[in-house]
Amino acid sequence: MVLSQRRKLIEVSLPLEAINRASAREKSIRHGHPSTLHLWWARRPLAACRAVLFAQLVDDPSSYAEELADPSPVGVEAERARLHKIIEDMVPWEASTSPQRLHPARLEIARSVARAKGLTLPAAWTSVRHEADVIAFLQENAPLVHDPFCGGGSIPLEAQRLGLQARGSDLNPVAVLISKALIEFPPRFANRPPVNPAHDAHGDWRGARGLADDVRHYGRWMREQAAARIGHLYPKATLPDGGEATVIAWLWARTVPSPDPRARGAAVPLASSFVLSARAGREAIAVPVVDRAAMTWRFEVKTDPTREELAAAKNGTKSARGANFVCVLTGSPIDGDHVKAAMMAGQGGARLMAVVAEGRGNRLYLSPTQVHEAAAAVERPEVPELAQPLPDDPRNFWTTAYGLDSFDKLFTPRQLVALTTFSDLVAEARAAVAADAASAWGANPDSRALAEGGSGPEAYADAVATFLGFVVSGLADRVSSICTWDAGGATWGTKVRNTFARQALPMTWDFAEVNAFSDSSGSFENSLWYSSGSLEHLSAIGTSEAQLSNAASNHFAPRTLFSTDPPYYDNIGYADLSDYFYVWLRRSLGSVHPALFRRVVTPKAEELVATPYRHGGRDAAERHFLDGMRQAIAGMARASDDLPVTIYYAFKQTELSTEGVTSAGWATFLQAVFDCGFMVDGTWPVRSELSNRMIASGTNALASSIVLVCRCRPADAPSTTRPEFLRVLRRELPAAIATIRAGGVGPTDIQQAAIGPGIGIFTRHAAVLNPDGSALSVKDALKLINQVREEIASGDDADYDAATRFALDWFAGHGWGEGASGTAITMANALGLALEDLQAAGVAVARGGRTRVLGLADMAPDWDPVRDRTPTAWEACHHLVRRLTAEDGGIDTAARLMARLGALAEPARSLAMRLYDLAEARSLAGDAHGYKTLYDDWPEIEARATELATGPMAGDLINPQGSLL
Repeated sequence: MVLSQRRKLIEVSLPLEAINRASAREKSIRHGHPSTLHLWWARRPLAACRAVLFAQLVDDPSSYAEELADPSPVGVEAERARLHKIIEDMVPWEASTSPQRLHPARLEIARSVARAKGLTLPAAWTSVRHEADVIAFLQENAPLVHDPFCGGGSIPLEAQRLGLQARGSDLNPVAVLISKALIEFPPRFANRPPVNPAHDAHGDWRGARGLADDVRHYGRWMREQAAARIGHLYPKATLPDGGEATVIAWLWARTVPSPDPRARGAAVPLASSFVLSARAGREAIAVPVVDRAAMTWRFEVKTDPTREELAAAKNGTKSARGANFVCVLTGSPIDGDHVKAAMMAGQGGARLMAVVAEGRGNRLYLSPTQVHEAAAAVERPEVPELAQPLPDDPRNFWTTAYGLDSFDKLFTPRQLVALTTFSDLVAEARAAVAADAASAWGANPDSRALAEGGSGPEAYADAVATFLGFVVSGLADRVSSICTWDAGGATWGTKVRNTFARQALPMTWDFAEVNAFSDSSGSFENSLWYSSGSLEHLSAIGTSEAQLSNAASNHFAPRTLFSTDPPYYDNIGYADLSDYFYVWLRRSLGSVHPALFRRVVTPKAEELVATPYRHGGRDAAERHFLDGMRQAIAGMARASDDLPVTIYYAFKQTELSTEGVTSAGWATFLQAVFDCGFMVDGTWPVRSELSNRMIASGTNALASSIVLVCRCRPADAPSTTRPEFLRVLRRELPAAIATIRAGGVGPTDIQQAAIGPGIGIFTRHAAVLNPDGSALSVKDALKLINQVREEIASGDDADYDAATRFALDWFAGHGWGEGASGTAITMANALGLALEDLQAAGVAVARGGRTRVLGLADMAPDWDPVRDRTPTAWEACHHLVRRLTAEDGGIDTAARLMARLGALAEPARSLAMRLYDLAEARSLAGDAHGYKTLYDDWPEIEARATELATGPMAGDLINPQGSLL
């Protein structure tokens, strides 16, 4: 089997730490980020997409070593470091609009393209002044980049940013329109001044800035028109001093009739919390004031509550999880069955709990008034586009059991009035744009619509209308009765949570109704600001397109470079979730994009998601996913020729902790990759979710993305046997894992990263045969890979001192629990130790015939390895974790200890990774976090320790009392 393809950088090495750092930071960037144009689920970070595409196109130096001044391995590694530096410079968010940072990356891609064609680039092109020449070369000569599952458009957008021709395609019309708005429409109208009569004639209108200015201008015109028509429905709040303030939000509690006969059928509140603000010094709660004689109640707002009152308000009327409450009138329980029956019978209502108004630098919390109750009591408009049933998917759609079973029922009457008013104004704004564009541009023969490929006044009006439709659709995410109020905490402020605060449509009991005409979070102005701001950061270069098509029934162009982020088995029901936005976009933009909105809702049957409720069970859903994914990947294999293919795949956090690498989604997906003739050259774990995001989002949160690097398997690839497969794994995996660790992959990702070389061995064979002649499945291969990885990790234990090896073995079997001392004595004797030796070494304690190993809480805070007669790696590792993670600790504190560890330092680092694996396996999340933190921060601690050991304070690291400074 001979591989003749030129190796690409991604098949050899990546500066993973820099990519992961930039990807994680991107999550906190809001204004200007393309993700703020419109919500889409599980977007891949732009930094990761940019880096992967670059490394996928750029040759690894080993393939052109003869061109280097120093063709030796040292020279090749230096050239590789230069390419890594280009990636490190281009992945930060600030680089996304910087020609100075992007030009070297584009030029390097052009060099590899030229090398493959036998061409030489002009030397002058190294200057950023030749940016246009390099882009033109890439547009003409580089392979087309295609993402057949384009979703929110991150991959084609970054391909375009690198100067490449990009194509995105998706089965979902919402995804296609988002991608068109990012990569297709802005280049068509790039570098033009705005057409609105109020624009600055001397402004900088490069790229899509002119388009962004028009979106803002006509969006604000829409706001003014809407305020004139329905502004009276949003009254100001009257303050205690008689003044007025703009309302930010009205906070409501749902109600149902009390089941207690004593309440005489009175409606009572269902509230998950009465806390309005938990921010230190600005606490506020809603208090139900009850008249039991009359069986009535009302809400009053209390500011500056006592600690006891604040604690009592935290659970509202909730008595347990789910729809279980307490009647405020009688104290009797209200169970979920009663709540569901009442709401399904149309007996559910809502009462105003509080009014949140704008103060001078703070929020004001006011008691409800009749004026504000009455303002919301408008007639519910009929909106046929929204009268579509919600899916019967209890995993992700929880409102249907409570009578909220169609899209229109998710909104209050006033919310529907506001959203339909803004939606209707999109067409009016479009007409104004068309007139102003015709006036500004003069005679223009192009009268085609945007959807027909036009670029004249009519097409431009369609483009501006598209972005205004996104503003209305984005507003719908903040304007529904699913939105809740975040009461904040000691250090962060209060705000409205959007409808899709998680990747599902949950049932909410108390909800926040924002004022669409305020300037705060959730308002129309806020949505306009985000959407128009994202336009200003687009590259708007080249010719790219997005298409509505099914990846499984593909007709890909030959010699295409594929990079794609396909659906994650059953993690996210994109089609069902996106219908929430589709119905609004169809209402606003159905005539602008008729081909995209020809259906009543998005297509479902062909969607490649293993959705059990849609396919009649889990087995049928898995077959649907596997068959469709197999067809899509086979199409990519046929069209990729000799180019590597990169495929992103992700775990849910729960999958990682419970099923590991053999989860159904992961194994099923890799089986499709193998069946379609791909071999896996490598896997790169990209940390794309912040830890708090994963914790907050629950079961649907995605952890690392695994970037698979695939090549077509040669037709003459041999088969092998299971024993031989195991022998090769044991021979090749240790060096591969050592390389992965040296590349900065931490303990969280090592299990996933090890899949790469392991599954690479599996997939380079036509088949791996069991003793009975049957083919080994990918799922079983993953088990063997994980088994060998565990063997390698366990084999490393021999490098520890004997006491540490005992503690590690004991922790693997017992965790922090106790075991029989007889067992401990046997284990210690096998290592040449007595139980007393373990106690003297400070790694274990034995009492009353029971033994346990010592953890952080057991160890003396003034431990000094220099003065300890029997210092161990176990102690060193745990004392480092303590000093690093304690409230009064940190990098410097840990570094002072490391400076005195000497030869114990490296075993302590290795032990942190080993203990992370064991803690994860035993679901000891807190311990695992400590070990991971130590491993991740090790380079910084080590660098600081070196400074301390060689600096002027080197001899003064110990207090006179003997404790560490």
